Amino acid sequence: MPTDANPELNAAKLAAPDTKMTSKLWRTLVILLLAQFMMAVDFSILNVALPEVGAALGFSLGGMQWIVTSFALTAAGFTLFFGRLGDYLGRRNLFIGGMVLLGISSLVGGMAESQTVLLSARVMQGLSTAMVTPTALSLMTTSFPEGPLRDRALGMNGAIMSAGFTTGAVLSGVLLDLLSWRWLFFVNVPIAAIVVVFAPMLIKEPARDPGARKMTLDMPGAITVTAAVLSLVYGITALGNHGLEAFLGIESMVLSVVLFGVFIVIEKRSAEPLVPLNILKRRSVALGNITGLLAFATETSLVFLMTLYLQEVLQQSGTVTGLAFGILGAGTVLGGVMASRVISLIGHRGTLLAGFALQGVATAALILLTTNPGSIPLMLIATFLGGIGNMLAIVGFMTAATSGLPNKQQGLATGLAILTQQFGITIGIPIMSAIVSARILSQPDLADLSAPERILGGVLFAIAINVALVVLGFLVALLLRPDRAPDGAETVTQN
Repeated sequence: MPTDANPELNAAKLAAPDTKMTSKLWRTLVILLLAQFMMAVDFSILNVALPEVGAALGFSLGGMQWIVTSFALTAAGFTLFFGRLGDYLGRRNLFIGGMVLLGISSLVGGMAESQTVLLSARVMQGLSTAMVTPTALSLMTTSFPEGPLRDRALGMNGAIMSAGFTTGAVLSGVLLDLLSWRWLFFVNVPIAAIVVVFAPMLIKEPARDPGARKMTLDMPGAITVTAAVLSLVYGITALGNHGLEAFLGIESMVLSVVLFGVFIVIEKRSAEPLVPLNILKRRSVALGNITGLLAFATETSLVFLMTLYLQEVLQQSGTVTGLAFGILGAGTVLGGVMASRVISLIGHRGTLLAGFALQGVATAALILLTTNPGSIPLMLIATFLGGIGNMLAIVGFMTAATSGLPNKQQGLATGLAILTQQFGITIGIPIMSAIVSARILSQPDLADLSAPERILGGVLFAIAINVALVVLGFLVALLLRPDRAPDGAETVTQN
């Protein structure tokens, strides 16, 4: 019997989500993941090399932080702006332009002979990250239909970005030993070239709102929110490095609050706002981004805490530390691979809850660490399991924050999600660093103990705070409305 003779069967087929990954989709996904991998590598690749870079170019001990901070400030500050700009100019064009800028800035950074040139290159790398990361994710959400295929793509994206963050730390030590710090920049150039060559052939520009070209970009809102984000990130970084003595850090935080208030007023009065505030009325978007902020802040800062533990408490080498992070990276990759299947079984809300629960239990186990190297197996098992849980939470957040939205708002939604990611990565380490320092200084009874014991006290206290933040993420995820699990289609999380 012909299929068109059975309209109910036809309707069911049309409604069923596509679950087959075609070769064309695979090629699109590979090129997008390659770009995302390099963006993630850039976040961590210079951390281990800071002393050598600083010595080569004459940075002071306090000035070295700007090699990282200049990148983080621009990456976080301009993400929302470029995410929205992609809706107007075309996401594929902005994506390719960002990769061109990454290649050029990396070449300049690798050849730098002065502090000014190096910091300028880092600022350009941050701008390229702000251009590429939201547009790549937006291209992913528009290329893959909502449901199992998108869940799978987002799961692989989360896994590859976590793997890139971990690879950056490991690769840094390897390249420093075999070549020089300059290759930490040069490694980006050939990969950026590959993406620029193949992206026009493999990535299709998603359909845009016909009226998009006639719309005007909300420049007052863009300038205000970018300045607010820059002030906030700078303030947090300054307070994390110098505590309450950082007067400019406190001023920056106050200025950030004022600028965010001005931004809200501008958006309410704008005919074509940068951020339509009604998008934040969607429970999935607002609460999803809060869970994402907590997921990224807790796990990236835990990497910092474990670095302190391995190198300052146990006096382990950089090679051992890198291998330990390899175990954590394996957990995140496994979590990313599992995520789409878990979402199809229990929905993104259930995945968020399961991920935070696993991450919280695993992180809590780290409070049992001691000054004895025999604690290393406990650390490896706990971070591996915590990596799985964290990645489940991250993919659940990405799915929640970008589901149920029209194509024309995907750039905005993904820009918000990536801004959340950048915030989490940027603020987590300074906050935990400040907690460790404050705890160490508040232990007068430990004045006669060795430095490793004092540092361990600070690390364990920060781990406890980290666990509390994971529990907070779990509680926020509870407020999300349950979604339908069987077909992965997000249908009831909207207001």
